[in-house]
Amino acid sequence: MTDEIAYAKIHPAIGVARVGNSTAEDGWFYGPETPAPEPAPVGFYKDAAGAIKRQAARFRIYGYDAQHRVVKELKPSEAGVEVEWTVHVANRKAAWYNFDLALDIPDMRGKASLRRNGKTGDADRAHLIIDPGRKTLVPGSKEAVEFTGGSCFGVPVPLGRMQADEDGRLVVLGGSGTSASPGNDPLVSFGNNDGWYDDTSDGPVTATLELNGRPVEVKGAWVVVGPPNFAPDVKTPRTLWDLLHDVFRPERPVGAGEEVVFERDIKPILQRFCELQWVNKGYATHHGFGGPEDFTAPALLERLAGKAERNRELRRQVFTAMRDYERDGLSPQPWPWFYGDGMASRPKSKLQYMTLSDTQIEQLEKWANGEFSTAAVPDFPSRIEDAPLAEQPGLLDRAALDFCLADAFHPGCEVTWPIRHTSMYQEPFRILHRAENDPEPDYGPQLSAERALGADGPLHAQPPGGLTRWMAIPWQTDTASCRSGYESNALPKGRYDPHLPTFWPARVPNHVLTEEDFRIVNEEGGGGSEDERLDAFARRASWLRGLRGEYREQLAQAVEEWHHFGIVETRRYTVGDGKFPETVQVESEPGFPLEGVSPDRNLVTVHVPEATALDTAAYSGVLGDVVERTGYSAEEVTVGYIDKLDPFGEESANGGGARPADGGA
Repeated sequence: MTDEIAYAKIHPAIGVARVGNSTAEDGWFYGPETPAPEPAPVGFYKDAAGAIKRQAARFRIYGYDAQHRVVKELKPSEAGVEVEWTVHVANRKAAWYNFDLALDIPDMRGKASLRRNGKTGDADRAHLIIDPGRKTLVPGSKEAVEFTGGSCFGVPVPLGRMQADEDGRLVVLGGSGTSASPGNDPLVSFGNNDGWYDDTSDGPVTATLELNGRPVEVKGAWVVVGPPNFAPDVKTPRTLWDLLHDVFRPERPVGAGEEVVFERDIKPILQRFCELQWVNKGYATHHGFGGPEDFTAPALLERLAGKAERNRELRRQVFTAMRDYERDGLSPQPWPWFYGDGMASRPKSKLQYMTLSDTQIEQLEKWANGEFSTAAVPDFPSRIEDAPLAEQPGLLDRAALDFCLADAFHPGCEVTWPIRHTSMYQEPFRILHRAENDPEPDYGPQLSAERALGADGPLHAQPPGGLTRWMAIPWQTDTASCRSGYESNALPKGRYDPHLPTFWPARVPNHVLTEEDFRIVNEEGGGGSEDERLDAFARRASWLRGLRGEYREQLAQAVEEWHHFGIVETRRYTVGDGKFPETVQVESEPGFPLEGVSPDRNLVTVHVPEATALDTAAYSGVLGDVVERTGYSAEEVTVGYIDKLDPFGEESANGGGARPADGGA
């Protein structure tokens, strides 16, 4: 059979690993390998000491024939299959440019982002790149290869390791989640903190292959090491796979007559709105169990899936509730209730909020018009080994990206806006590798939108560290800034919802069902009345309630104590009375000391101009006003200047944020 193989590819094309601080022997796990894996057991994602396990990215090689058909998976453990793996990860964040807004949106035309660590001269900027070099895993090796040898600010920074599984497949584990400032620089920003490094990374994954002594070409892949996934069983409404599917539509066109199938195309979109009930109270109230638009409720789902004329207006109302930029302007009301790429505290961009992908909207429109099939379709397998061979490579590619964000690229969680440019790829989903003897040009002290998008810009062949360099540094400060219901103190009284809109709750929760409340829900006759059980199920605690002090103090705490955040896990509702969902997602016990802490601590976040935040009297005045207007206690309100909401520096006394290009002030 191997004689038929003309070439091979590594899958997934983009693998996703995640940092974790567990040092236990079993303190890691494989990332999703199908779009629908079985939920992990309760307590799986943390070790006995409360440390977070690392998510590993596992890579496989598949052989293809000359007609581009999958022949077989090529396992290095099999006779006649000789594989040598190579990985080159790096972290370029400290040497790159600030993130202000995505440089490819209209709001950034004529503007530029300044270098991080701009006081470091050109001759020394290479020392800001954590680059352990190209590492090789020899065939049959039983030993791990560490990604060591890189440093930042003169401090060694390990970026993880690679090893082989029992069949010789490649397993990549990222860093330990360590972020630090050797010079003890203060944390002042959601993502642009000079003097800091972290140990996320990314880079090319390649292999040499011989089949019975015959060299065979292997198309390489890429690995991205991102932050932890704090809600591993929740998918966002528009995943990274959804986004890239549309990016490559010109190369893989969707025909005008392509059939929309409710079970395959529509139901998953609606279900994702409902899944958000476990990570955001606004979604729990509206789309959650028992809510007015719980699309998983059997009676409502039957109507949504029905082609009868009596259901047409219901379908139309769901479709027209989805955001349309030309129709909706800056209204926060259309679905989904998510912030977008152009989000700012003083909304002015049509991208203030996000929308679904073009394909999703087209599918929903056809469904609303009754142009869809009600045919049954098989579910995704829960194990990649159970999928037909021909489907395995595509499922691996999709699974890695289906659990990543393409919500607001502000900047995002795993990767950000450059990922949507086809110039970055050698073929769909497969990043174009920059040759080691072809260094990138120096883009200068600032990177303008026009240069970034130009033919000589950075959106072409990528060096190690090329994808994650655009992300927040350190990653924890953006995680701590990923909140919902951001309030400007200029909002009218009585028109404020602390739960919606939201940033990235599918990866970084906003509001969660606690273990304490789940125990009340899951104990029939346990002393609680029916109303008490219903109230407990409806309650949600602020996921960030473990953070203390004003905003910048919270950033510093998040860097040190990020592993204390709870993980939202799938539990079984065991009472069996049908009054609550059969499966419930519950926050694991946080590691923060929470005795006497309000479950709503840090629920309300108020952004103020930087000069106001620095004035104690003004700070107290804003806090008192918000307490009076919202009814929340001072403990439940965070006030501060949050540069994430001020991308152009309009509210900053220091003139931060994006600048006019070409040296403007």
